[in-house]
Amino acid sequence: MTTSGPAVEFRIRSVAASALLPALLFAIGEGAIIPIIPAIASNLGATLAVAGFIAGMTMIGELIGDIPSGWVVSRIGERRSMIWAAGLSIVSVILSLVAPNALVFGVGIFLLGLSAAIFALARHAFMTTYVPVQFRARALSTLGGTFRAGWFIGPFLGAGLIALTGTSMSVFWVMGLCAVAIIVLLLVVDDPTEKLAAGKLAAGKLARADAGEPSHPAPTAGESELAEEAQGLFATIWSFRAVLTRLGLGVAIVSALRASRTVVLPLWAVSLGLPESNTALIIGLGAALDFALFYSSGQIMDRFGRLWSALPSMIGMGVCLVILSFTHDFAQAVGWFIVLTVLLGVSNGVSSGIVMTLGADLAPKSSPAPFLGAFRFTSDLGSAAAPVLISAIVVVAGLPVAVFAIGAIGFAGAGVMLRYVPRYVPRSPAHKSLGFKPGA
Repeated sequence: MTTSGPAVEFRIRSVAASALLPALLFAIGEGAIIPIIPAIASNLGATLAVAGFIAGMTMIGELIGDIPSGWVVSRIGERRSMIWAAGLSIVSVILSLVAPNALVFGVGIFLLGLSAAIFALARHAFMTTYVPVQFRARALSTLGGTFRAGWFIGPFLGAGLIALTGTSMSVFWVMGLCAVAIIVLLLVVDDPTEKLAAGKLAAGKLARADAGEPSHPAPTAGESELAEEAQGLFATIWSFRAVLTRLGLGVAIVSALRASRTVVLPLWAVSLGLPESNTALIIGLGAALDFALFYSSGQIMDRFGRLWSALPSMIGMGVCLVILSFTHDFAQAVGWFIVLTVLLGVSNGVSSGIVMTLGADLAPKSSPAPFLGAFRFTSDLGSAAAPVLISAIVVVAGLPVAVFAIGAIGFAGAGVMLRYVPRYVPRSPAHKSLGFKPGA
């Protein structure tokens, strides 16, 4: 990925070691752990409902982490934030490994979600800082692909470790080793943003000296974006309440459906009595198809429009979850579980990147960061709500009813998307990427 223009040249490999590889390692660690969380919680004495809630602590941690992460990254910088986030994930691993009960284990999983929120924003800001605007979409798409690749690799590594060691707790070693590797990598590899900032600083000083102005270091693009995003999250939500309560609701349901997969599938496996290693393999198979479709999803959105990515995905996931809810007591329940897990992966893969793409379409071009922060918070709110809702329904009516309810919500979300995507993101290229004014 290069350009030979007079002022700009960029190669994607220039951020491979400093952004893409750390992102891949973090995703591998998460991918190894998340499919096994309900099984470990059950082994520590948690009921099925509590195990589901603990599995959702990663999403709750990410939601809460969204609030201070912009402030943190804007204060200490992108690379340091990724290092500290990796360090926090090591703390979560240690706490989870020594947890004497489900409560302490849940705290460890919450810290993992918190570290993921900081790490995600830091790597996003890193790419914003370093990647030229004309290459940013492709670079961020590649970043999203590395995340899905990690979720594909992680479950298989976890399954192999469980088979090798005989203990499900061994999956945390994957996260621990990946976090250590991230820290070492970021400490050893040169930070390209430092050279970029130094060049901008020198040029800025020279220009201000020529103009007779005082010398002040200019913020990088990522620092400026983070500084904006860290201010007034709830004020921004209020300003854009119209689009966030309409199309934002649809995006929140998309995120809720995706989050429900990480809770429902491991819980279903526990209820069927599947060994942890088999659970990881089955979920990894679904993640493999999810990963394989991430580029095709972008092609669908660019060629046919955003709706033709979102609508089939939500209907597909809704159908799969509703069917799954009726199969628990079937003689071939495990076979149904495998098939529907794979189809859920395909359905989710069709909408890969839809949340980031809609956010970019809707964000005001003059100052996108505050809106993107509010949009991501709305999305993460759906992710965090899903495990809480699932656990509550499991307590009252059982797991199959909870799965059916989430599937039905998927159909409602498809209706929301059908109503509001054409309104806010028109199909015509002439109307794309215009952004929306507050209150629109």
